[in-house]
Amino acid sequence: MFNKIILVGNLTRDPEMRYTPQGTSVCNFGIAVNRKYKQGEEVKEDVTFINVVVFGKQADTCGQYLNKGSAVLVEGRLQERRWETEEGQKRSKFEVVAQTVRFLSKKQGGTADTETAGGSDIAPPDEATDLEPF
Repeated sequence: MFNKIILVGNLTRDPEMRYTPQGTSVCNFGIAVNRKYKQGEEVKEDVTFINVVVFGKQADTCGQYLNKGSAVLVEGRLQERRWETEEGQKRSKFEVVAQTVRFLSKKQGGTADTETAGGSDIAPPDEATDLEPF
């Protein structure tokens, strides 16, 4: 079986950081992926919203350097989470468990530039990788 997904998009909200009881960092954020297509003579745009979860050192880096509107390239796997509400309703959602998050510049197709939130002189890394804790 093969489960690999590669997406390029912009964050729809600031990353949310949390920690497992064992102290592992977990970062959640959403991205919007746009697709333009032509229908007759009219050019249309389709937007897909995708939730992403990142673990470990990579989560710390994402939480520190990313913010709403940041462009990223995410490589990972698709996962379905299932749960039941207090009312007994079954729920599920799909999300991407990121294995690699590459920060992209505002310029089309470039890699991370030296601008960071808060105007710091420290440039974010081009790529951060870490294995999931499970």
